Amino acid sequence: MFEINPGARRRTVLLAVSLAALSCVAPALGQPADEAGAPEKKVESKRPKVSDAKPTSPNTTVNLLNLMVKRKLLSEDEAQSLIKQAEDEAYVSRQASKDATSKADEAAKAATAAAAAANPPGTRHVTYVPEIVKRQLREDIKKEVMAKAAKENWASPGAYPEWAQRIRFYGDVRARYMGSFFPTGNDPGLINFNAINSGSPYNLGPDNLNQIPTYNTYQNRNQVRLRARLGMDADLTNGFAAGLRIATGESNSPVSTNQTLGGSGSNFSKYSIWLDRGFLKYQLPNQDVVAQVGRFDNPFWSPTDLVWYRELGFDGFAVQAKQEVIPNITAFGVLGAFPIFNTDFNAGTNASYENGGGKLPSHDKWLFGAQGGFAARFDPVSEFRFGVAYYDFENVQGQLSETCFVGSSSDSCSSDLSRPLFAQKGNTYMMLRNIYSDVHNNLGQNLQFQYFGLVQKFRPIVASGSLDLGEFHPFHIVLDGEFVWNSAFNRALTVPGTGLAPVSNVPGIAINNRAGTASGSVLGPFNGGDMGWMARVTLGNKEIKHFADWNVHAGYKYLESDATLDAFADSDFGLGGTNLKGYFLGANVGLSENVWASMRWLSANSIAGSPYAVDVLLVDLNTKF
Repeated sequence: MFEINPGARRRTVLLAVSLAALSCVAPALGQPADEAGAPEKKVESKRPKVSDAKPTSPNTTVNLLNLMVKRKLLSEDEAQSLIKQAEDEAYVSRQASKDATSKADEAAKAATAAAAAANPPGTRHVTYVPEIVKRQLREDIKKEVMAKAAKENWASPGAYPEWAQRIRFYGDVRARYMGSFFPTGNDPGLINFNAINSGSPYNLGPDNLNQIPTYNTYQNRNQVRLRARLGMDADLTNGFAAGLRIATGESNSPVSTNQTLGGSGSNFSKYSIWLDRGFLKYQLPNQDVVAQVGRFDNPFWSPTDLVWYRELGFDGFAVQAKQEVIPNITAFGVLGAFPIFNTDFNAGTNASYENGGGKLPSHDKWLFGAQGGFAARFDPVSEFRFGVAYYDFENVQGQLSETCFVGSSSDSCSSDLSRPLFAQKGNTYMMLRNIYSDVHNNLGQNLQFQYFGLVQKFRPIVASGSLDLGEFHPFHIVLDGEFVWNSAFNRALTVPGTGLAPVSNVPGIAINNRAGTASGSVLGPFNGGDMGWMARVTLGNKEIKHFADWNVHAGYKYLESDATLDAFADSDFGLGGTNLKGYFLGANVGLSENVWASMRWLSANSIAGSPYAVDVLLVDLNTKF
């Protein structure tokens, strides 16, 4: 027998209940009742009037459904759905019976032919197939046809095949106005180390110091930006799943998928699409243990963006697990290993260090992380969550090169690969190249092509907490915060130096985050740090999904220069990075189903080194599907 789908079963039950209701109220629908509730007797009966909404049908069920629509016991859409289901089932049943009869006749003909071949010529034979055998053949063939129909979904025209029902598409689009406003007094010579490290080395000779790449710190900017993402999740059965997502973006920056309209070629040029996610995932049967490999969302729980920007994707492998240890108390843990830089297989040199050149040694960089914590639910809509994480960034510290001869920007030195190839701003840097001084470079005064590396090692410990109070559900009060401390920070590495002069090219001398300005020839004492914290309060709906949903938030952030890698921190606050402090405000309001507007104001100032401040206004129109 053909098994209808759950939606059809619900409609069938609805029809049965409606028929029962109709039979109970039929006297009231057909004639008035007296005060005792009994229908009045009519002297003469009138012929029932045909519904004006639907033409008369020879099918009693259809006529009954039309009457129920007229009596408002069913909606028009529900009636049409039931009629469609009945027609589909009738079609499949007719086809199955037709196929069964045809195959039974073919079987009988084959049996007759076989018997005739077995008998001598002239023998007269009459085939007789009992009716019960025919019925059994029809039933067996009908079951076969029905099973095939259910498997291939042609029993319900318009339905997706089974494999397609295990694929889910999703996406979001965000249009943003971004205003960046700089007060007076900022240092116009704030060095852009990322611009140097991601390109050719920069000549720090005296004649070029005024041309070193810097950040914009004094001209206000207005931008209109777009973010569009489209993803797919596929259930591969037996606990396996896969996912893909593509996204916009001006570059391969790990902390931004924004595309500035009018940028990347302007004149209505087309924009780039990047692979933003791509992973395989496995979940143990009946267990909250998930392993994934590839490029995926941040596997560590982080209620703020103090250490990890909320859109950051992680490359590598991670295992997540959680288990209710006692009622309303759930423990969770995460372990992961993530390559953040892999040396090019053929990385080599042109002329550089003292052994005459050759292939550069491998300098792969990794992130290893572990986190543990718990969630405590103390009523159905309130929860407290706490976690502690330890992260170990391997080989991210800059290394001073062997003595090398550099005649042009195309020459290499042995430690070039220890520089960060992506950074925002805030971390403390030193020069990497130990350049040989002779008459060729005027005893180290010319041809000083340099790269820059991180002074410190990074092994941050992060404590995270969140308190969700749902006393006024659906409105909530959420308090969340984080604290970070770089346990590998060593202030002794930041010994006093002489700024950008070549004599500062010795191990561990910090050339930024010092008192004074970056353009000065002599910098003051180092005043960077190794800690940071952030606190925020949010009031309103936890999620903005429907019209008139809303929430507001306010908070404060303090993140010293070397508390964590600036590359992965928030890219909006202070226009990205560390060595920043200040407050932020925001609000969200629902405009329609899954459409909402938001506004944020972020005011940031530098903590150490050159004076720097910026206010950022973000006005967004968001939608997801």
